Amino acid sequence: MRVDARELFKHVTAEKSELYRKIMDAFAAAKRQFRLHLRPDEVLGEAQWNAAPPRIEDLQGALAQLTEWGNLESQPDTARVASISDFYRARFLYRLSEGGEAVESALAVFSQALRRRAELQSVALEDIAKQLQVLRNLAQESVFDAAKIHETLRDLVRVFESLAENAQAFMVSIGRSIELQHSDTNAIIAYKKRLIDYLDRFIGDLVSRSGGIAQHLVALDPVISPLLQQASQRESRDAAPVQENEQEKPSTQSLDAWTERWKGLRGWFVSAGNDPPQGEVLRSRARSAIPHLLAVIAALNERRSGRSDRSADFRVLAHWFADCASEDEAHRLARAAFALNPARHFLIGAETSDLPATTPWNDAPPVRIHPRLREYGEMAPRGPLPRVQDRQAERERLQAQLTEEDREIQEARARLASGEPTRLSEFGELDRHGFQLFLTLLGETLPAQTHPDEVVERQTGDGLLRVRLEPLDADSTAEIATETGLFTGRDHLLTVTSMEARHE
Repeated sequence: MRVDARELFKHVTAEKSELYRKIMDAFAAAKRQFRLHLRPDEVLGEAQWNAAPPRIEDLQGALAQLTEWGNLESQPDTARVASISDFYRARFLYRLSEGGEAVESALAVFSQALRRRAELQSVALEDIAKQLQVLRNLAQESVFDAAKIHETLRDLVRVFESLAENAQAFMVSIGRSIELQHSDTNAIIAYKKRLIDYLDRFIGDLVSRSGGIAQHLVALDPVISPLLQQASQRESRDAAPVQENEQEKPSTQSLDAWTERWKGLRGWFVSAGNDPPQGEVLRSRARSAIPHLLAVIAALNERRSGRSDRSADFRVLAHWFADCASEDEAHRLARAAFALNPARHFLIGAETSDLPATTPWNDAPPVRIHPRLREYGEMAPRGPLPRVQDRQAERERLQAQLTEEDREIQEARARLASGEPTRLSEFGELDRHGFQLFLTLLGETLPAQTHPDEVVERQTGDGLLRVRLEPLDADSTAEIATETGLFTGRDHLLTVTSMEARHE
């Protein structure tokens, strides 16, 4: 019976697709167990039902429908007949049809491809280097060992094809990984950081091993042809007999296939002409993906830190507008969101000066705006740049102020740094600069004091003064009058010595 291929896939999209798929999974499992037939009660007991199993009548109807589509084949079941009534009752054995087996194989490959996670195989690079070294050793033997050569080439090609296929799939998936997913931000950042480390490790392995692999390939170029011939001749022994009208022999086909594989392997690690090797292209694409991933992580960190995201704000605002119960409520939300409120503190001409601040724009008289303001955003036309002003007078005034301040500071330092012990109570009145210098000296000296009665002597941080502070009686008091108030505290004997005067 000829079956339409489109009928075989109907059970995937039919109304009871879940029931049909569970039944077909049960038959696929039975085929893996080398069981030829299944009865309806066996399907009911062995299928993996998500919920309660279906009724036997519904199951038999589904089996009949799958048989009609061509996924299953049925035949009368006469093994359990115990009476004439059982013989005349419709009882069937079911098995996968040829088309059903093909569909199950295709769906298994399809599901496996969807769940597949492509990888950058650093181990494959090591295996390729080892296999090439073994091939070089075999090429140096006086008598070729065809079995070992064929085995080595077969393993080499298998590892290389897996490496190339996974690398291509992985680089395609990198584009999806770079996109911003709307899920847990912390999980996305952690995943992308692991992905960056993964790429960095593979790039390092690729750089360190590509040179050695390329050297092996270049060294094998003079002797690779006889090695490929040995592999093709050994492989062609198992080829089926060809017909007379076939022009190309199996050995020739096998040699061409091996030559093409070797060319692909060589092109991955050794440049041909002006084109870079595919390994170099893979490395450049992997390296270019790292900055993109870092940019995504930075964007996610910015989003997580609470910075403004205009697109996210607009999406939230759109949800708010959708939740409005009426147009009036939506208008109130628009006025609040976009600040469409009266702003009469911006006085524009005499016609708006006497209006209250709560006057709506619709009720106010129109404001005449100059066309230049609307076009260029400014009223006054741009003219020539102003001339450079002479700032000599300001410079001289500023220099005079700096000179006066420096003189006052030097006078305050000369008054305090006399080199003679002076009681704080005898200072009298200090001007602004003198009092500032006095506080600075106390700030550098008192932190070194571990006890209130301890005598402290140390040099200032700039190395210009040496300060000795000796506490007097505990009940003594010193008062220093300043421009900002009265400074009061325990009396001390202060000795400030200029280091410059000592050196002189």
